[in-house]
Amino acid sequence: MPEFQLSGRRVWVAGHRGMVGQALARRLTQEDCALIEAPRDRLDLRRQGAVEEWMGHARPDLIFVAAAKVGGIHANDTRPAEFLYDNLMIEGNIIEAARSVGTAKLVFLGSSCIYPKFAPQPIREDALLTGPLEPTNEWYAIAKIAGIKLCQAYRRQYGLDFISAQPTNLYGPFDNFDLSSSHVLPALIRKTHEAKIAGADTFTIWGTGSPMREFLHVDDLADALVFLAKYYSGPEIVNVGSGQEIAIGDLAELVARVVGFNGTVLRDTSKPDGTPRKRLDTTRLDDLGWRASIDLENGIARVYRWFLDHYG
Repeated sequence: MPEFQLSGRRVWVAGHRGMVGQALARRLTQEDCALIEAPRDRLDLRRQGAVEEWMGHARPDLIFVAAAKVGGIHANDTRPAEFLYDNLMIEGNIIEAARSVGTAKLVFLGSSCIYPKFAPQPIREDALLTGPLEPTNEWYAIAKIAGIKLCQAYRRQYGLDFISAQPTNLYGPFDNFDLSSSHVLPALIRKTHEAKIAGADTFTIWGTGSPMREFLHVDDLADALVFLAKYYSGPEIVNVGSGQEIAIGDLAELVARVVGFNGTVLRDTSKPDGTPRKRLDTTRLDDLGWRASIDLENGIARVYRWFLDHYG
């Protein structure tokens, strides 16, 4: 397909204050385009009328839908209505308004949690809707699946160039480092840093450390999303990952090395391991010509420097 030209385009990153949104904004400064913003305190994306009014004035040519209500297991479990309703409204309002104002292209950001809990590994895009979801985040996953299907439906019925990308586990600057609600990698960075500062001899991770996980730096994701905006147009969803896996125990040792913690990493085997393996099959994106460029150790070092600047 011909390249979608960004030069001179008006580009809206919905959710520009989040980790992904800020990474996209940084990446888009390399393009000859005009970034437009809709600050959260002036526009509630859950309100259809407000979104339509703002979009009618802003007239974006390209939209990245990175706005979403997100949270950990506890938040999903205790506030399921919010996770389902808020995300359905956000994506539905943006996608419909994009149609009504004539937006040329839209990139919808999904999540690897859309796939069945027991999907074959590595997970191919065609695994979607082939089995039950992970119960602890099904409300968020169902909303994201609805957004994917909405993009596909608008492409089919209206001929619009709306596409969807599904990233693997992300990390980067502006991540959530709250130990009560953060994901594994930022939690390890903070836990290891605090053990180092306290002069502790050990710190403990849950489980055996054997589960395998894939991680992608958010700046790589932003680059992939801009690449897809330029060079991909199709109804099929596209996985975005690093293509590399690491055991959680090895990840903890790697973080300790980067942080400079010289003690011992203990494993509490009375705690659950979780899913044994979770990796995305990125063949579709590989074939398009994009691959991640930030290796995990270098990426963690970059995030740790950011963490020290903001939390140290």
